[in-house]
Amino acid sequence: MPSEPSRTSQPTGAQSGAGAEAGAGSGAENGSENPNLDFAGTTPYEDYVRADVLTHLQHPLSDDPGEMSFLVTTQVMELWFTVIVHEWTVASRALRADDPRTALEALKRSVYEMLSLNASWEPLAHLTPAQFNAYRGALGEGSGFQSAMYRRMEFMLGEKSASMLVPHRGAPRVHDELEKALHEPSLYDEVLRYLARRGEDIPEEVTGRDVSQRYEPHPRVEQVWARIYSGDPGSELLRLGEGLTEVAEQVWRWRNDHLVATRRAMGSKQGTGGSAGVAWLEKRARKNVFPELWTARSHV
Repeated sequence: MPSEPSRTSQPTGAQSGAGAEAGAGSGAENGSENPNLDFAGTTPYEDYVRADVLTHLQHPLSDDPGEMSFLVTTQVMELWFTVIVHEWTVASRALRADDPRTALEALKRSVYEMLSLNASWEPLAHLTPAQFNAYRGALGEGSGFQSAMYRRMEFMLGEKSASMLVPHRGAPRVHDELEKALHEPSLYDEVLRYLARRGEDIPEEVTGRDVSQRYEPHPRVEQVWARIYSGDPGSELLRLGEGLTEVAEQVWRWRNDHLVATRRAMGSKQGTGGSAGVAWLEKRARKNVFPELWTARSHV
């Protein structure tokens, strides 16, 4: 017959039940591995992450259970837009300071972040028209193209348009931030100015252009990239070109994933914000950002 376990023995690892909770607050003092659970106010995690704020920002407007997934996914996308704009701002400032290493590090981080952003489409990518229609009315005239942070992303890619400020006239702070971004050099503008300072043949009409206008490709810029790509494969400028190309590829994937998800959910119907829906997205998906980086490859 097996002997009875000793009443004084303790389990290996963390304690369970009330005993674990009682001892957790003094874990650091008694040398145990139990975490500290006793805080005077909110937890340090909450103070830093503001999780309670984030998890109470969801207010569905329909009774359909699928709307929660749509709403949270959209909010997650907004957070990724925010951090990507931050990375590209860091990269732009670094290029102005002739610090390509910091710029490349920021571009690399942004590519990883864009991979996560693009993966955010997964919960929405398989919606049927009936599933989307179950809560589409809750959106009213709301549409993704009205996202101010996404518009800042587009402006930083050189996709400038003063008309895209109009939807934000009722929100002065947002409007002012977008107007400021409209008149600032894009990420690509900063790259081309950096190349010019490095002695590359970037024409003055490019470096001195009106940056509030959409960037248009220039044949001499294409020639510069072709020369860079034909030269030392380990050069700093080629690595910069590849960093930008990685970003551009993820932008293309974002636009195409958006297009496919919309096709599946609503076909060719008009978009919720009055846009042409799929037709508008198809036009966007055909455009490449940093265009000469793509066309130059034909000349290498």
